[in-house]
Amino acid sequence: MVVLSERVRRIVSYATLAGMLTGCYSLQPVSSASLQVGTKVAFDMNDAGRVSLGGTIGPEVGRINGLLIGKDNGEYVVAVSDIQFLRGGEQVWSGERVGIKPEYVGVTYERRFSRGRTTALSVAAVGGLAAVVATRDLLGLGTTERPVPCDTCGSTAFRIRRP
Repeated sequence: MVVLSERVRRIVSYATLAGMLTGCYSLQPVSSASLQVGTKVAFDMNDAGRVSLGGTIGPEVGRINGLLIGKDNGEYVVAVSDIQFLRGGEQVWSGERVGIKPEYVGVTYERRFSRGRTTALSVAAVGGLAAVVATRDLLGLGTTERPVPCDTCGSTAFRIRRP
């Protein structure tokens, strides 16, 4: 039976907690009516939205990610965190507010915590940490036997003189 020291238990606990706090999230499609202020959202823009918001946000916007701050005059008010472009690439924003009309949105997503993915990631991380600790003898639980130096193992060495 392997007995773990208090220090090792604490390290494993912190690693597991860090994995759980970081977590894995996924975007889940939702109806625009079910959106609540304060949730992280993503909007896939349609062609009308790209044309209308092109001057404000930039051309070829595929998706706008951010925090839903409110709904004002039928528009979503979003603190934008990043924008993904149609042909790849991403532009990071720092919470600038943008009003988005519902008719500019193709699909609405809500960012949700994924319990299954987070559990799988945490198990893999803890298993990897345990494997490293076990294979590197970091706990001091390995054997105390040391290899016998060659000069005492009973072999005879001959020295040949050079002329």
